[in-house]
Amino acid sequence: MPSKKKPAAAASTTMTTAQATIAALKAGGIDTVYGVPGVHNDHLFDALAKASDTTRTIHARHEQGGAYMALGAAMATGKPQAYAAVPGPGLLNSSAALLTAYGTNSPVVGLIGHIPQPMIGRGIGWLHEIRDQFGIIQRLVDHAAQIKGPAEAPRIVADLLRKMGTGRPGPAVLECPMDIWGKSAAMPPILAPDWAAPPPVDEDAVLAAAKRLGAAKAPLIYVGGGAQGASPEVTRLAHMLQAPVISFRRGRGVLDARDPLSVNTALGRELWGEADVVIGIGTHLFYPFQQWGVDKDLAILRIDIDAEEPDRVHKSAVAMVGDSATILRRLLDVLPAHNAKRASRSEAMSERKAKLQARVAKQIPPQLGFLEAIRAELPEDGLLVEEITQMGFAARVAFPVYKPRTYLSPGYQDNLGWGFATALGAQHARPDVPVVSINGDGGFMFTANEMATAIRHRIPLTAIVFNDGAFGNVRRIQEEMFGNRVIASDLANPDFVKFAESFGAAAERAKDPKALRAALKRAFARRDTPTLIEVPVGPLPSPWDFIHMPKVRG
Repeated sequence: MPSKKKPAAAASTTMTTAQATIAALKAGGIDTVYGVPGVHNDHLFDALAKASDTTRTIHARHEQGGAYMALGAAMATGKPQAYAAVPGPGLLNSSAALLTAYGTNSPVVGLIGHIPQPMIGRGIGWLHEIRDQFGIIQRLVDHAAQIKGPAEAPRIVADLLRKMGTGRPGPAVLECPMDIWGKSAAMPPILAPDWAAPPPVDEDAVLAAAKRLGAAKAPLIYVGGGAQGASPEVTRLAHMLQAPVISFRRGRGVLDARDPLSVNTALGRELWGEADVVIGIGTHLFYPFQQWGVDKDLAILRIDIDAEEPDRVHKSAVAMVGDSATILRRLLDVLPAHNAKRASRSEAMSERKAKLQARVAKQIPPQLGFLEAIRAELPEDGLLVEEITQMGFAARVAFPVYKPRTYLSPGYQDNLGWGFATALGAQHARPDVPVVSINGDGGFMFTANEMATAIRHRIPLTAIVFNDGAFGNVRRIQEEMFGNRVIASDLANPDFVKFAESFGAAAERAKDPKALRAALKRAFARRDTPTLIEVPVGPLPSPWDFIHMPKVRG
C-alpha cells in the first residue's frame, strides 16, 4: 500500500459528506463503487456523478449482486473495493457477500445508508428502519464506523482503510444517515491513509523455524489464502526444502500446478501422514486438523498475520506472526545455514501425481473432461471462479492453477449462488484477462439477473452453466443417505441460451468437452459482451472421496 500522503483535494474546500467520502476512498486507492442506488443514498450517488471522471459507478440489479461484485474485484486484485446499499433490506441483501468477505479475508467496504439521524433508535417505522443496524453490522464485519457530521468523514474513511490494511484483511462498513450525506463543511486536504507499518519479524522464531525445517526428513508446506501474495517466496522455500506444497480452494495457484511439488489435498493427505515437520502459511489448516489428524511426531510451524491463529486449534511448535512474504524472505536468508541436503523429489512426486490423476480420471471422468477443456482454452493468467456445484467441487482438486489470484473460491462459507456476480466483479476489475464462471443451474439463478449488469457495463465475462435440472449435491445425499426420499431438489429452469440472448448476451449450448472448447474460444475472442454457455449434463459422479478423507494420524 502507499506510504506517502498525497492531497486529493485543496485545503478549505467546501464539500458534502458524500463528496468527502468519495474523495477519501479515492485517496485510499478505491476508484470504483458497485451497488444499487436508493433514496437514503441519493446524495452519495450525486457525489459519484460529480466525481465520475475519477470514480466509476457500476450499478447492479440487486444489492446482493453489487456486493458480490465488490467481493470479486477485491479477491481478483487483493485491493480494497467498495459497494453501496440502502439500510435495512439493502444491507441484509448484501450481507451474504459481507460474510463471504469475512471468511475469505477480502477487503470489501460497504457504504450503507441510514434513516435520518434524529430518527435512529426511535422505532417510529421510518422507511427501511431496522433495529440496531450498527450492532448488526458490527457482527458481520471486522471494522465498522458511523459518520455523524461532514467534517469528520475524511478522517473516518482514512482510519477505516488503515484498519483494513492492518493485520488480517477483511471487510468493513461505513454507515451514514441520509440527512448527513448531503451536509457540507470546509474540508482540510484529503490525504491517503497513514498505513500502519508491518509488524517486525521475530528473528528468534525465524531461527527456530529454520532449524526445524532444516533438520526435517520429510518437510511439508500447506498454503492458504494468506499466502497468495507470497508465491515467489513459497516457490523458493519448496525447492530449497524439496517440500511438497498442499493447496485447496484459497491456496490454489500459490505454487504453479505444473511444478512437481504442487499437490492437491487428495495427495496431500497421504503426505501429511508421512511428514515430520509441516509449515502452514496463511491458512487455518482446517482439513488437516479436523480430518487428517495430528500426533506428537508431527511438528507444526505457522506463519500468519493474525496473532491468534497459530494456537487456535493446536499449539504450534513455532509461530511467526506477520506478513507471509516478509517472513518467508527472512526465513529464506536464514535457512541455508541449517538446511540438510536432500535429494530431488521431483520424479517421485510426478509419479505420485500421475497415479492420483488416473484415479480422478476413473472416478469423475465427466467433470475432468470439461475441466480439461476449460484449462486448455483459458490463458495461464485467466481467472476461474468456482461455484457450489459438482463442477466446482471437482475443480478444487482437479483444475490446474498456474498463478496466484487466478482461482477464486468462497472458502469455508461455501455459499451457493455466489459465483456469477462475484465473477462479474472479478472480470470488471481485471479486464486484461478472460474470466470464466462455472455454475450449476441452481446456483446460477441466485444472481442470474446480473446478466443485465454485464450488458449495461459491457463486462465480457464467460459464464458456463452446467445444467442437471437439480440441486445435484442435495439430490445425491438424499438418494444415498435418506433412502431415496428426494425432496426440494428438482428445478424448473428457463432455456438458458434464450435467457441470455434476451438480454443481448452471446449464448450457445455445448454438449461435450470438444464443443465447450470451441465455444470458449469464441467467447474469449469477444471483449465487449458477456457470453453464456449452457452445458446439459445428467447426474455427475461424486468427487467427495477426494475431499472428505479419514484420519492418517492420531
